[in-house]
Amino acid sequence: MELENRLIPILRDGVAVIKMIFFRKLRDHLARKHSGCDAVYASRLSGAIINELFGTPNTDPAFVQFARENEDRIRLELDGIAERFKEMRIPLTDALRVQFLCDSCEGSTNEATLERAQAIGILMIERDVPLPKHFLSLVRSLGSAFGLVLPPDDIEFDNR
Repeated sequence: MELENRLIPILRDGVAVIKMIFFRKLRDHLARKHSGCDAVYASRLSGAIINELFGTPNTDPAFVQFARENEDRIRLELDGIAERFKEMRIPLTDALRVQFLCDSCEGSTNEATLERAQAIGILMIERDVPLPKHFLSLVRSLGSAFGLVLPPDDIEFDNR
């Protein structure tokens, strides 16, 4: 139980690193695609898309309004992620599954998030659920390539 209590926050940090990497890639893509828009718009749209993908909406009224006003664009961009960001399918699949597992350990589940990711071609169902050690290794590798702060490497895992 103590390992689980220590492991869940570390895994959630790993999910956050994958989300940040995807945020950067998506924001850059959207800034190029919508060159007439300002950087704030590309950032907000990227955040709204990632929140929708991970089933973690921002409840701040300004962001709720932004998401509502841009619902069609968010849906359109979500539908194109699998094709435009093929290199992110593995990290996103693993992050979505790890988030689901963490949520399950904490007593809540949202299968709809995984089902939606599968329906739009992001979730790779043939891919095994990652063991914590393998997920964090992927996070460290990608995180270092993007210059992000990574979870500590000093925890022992028993590969459950």
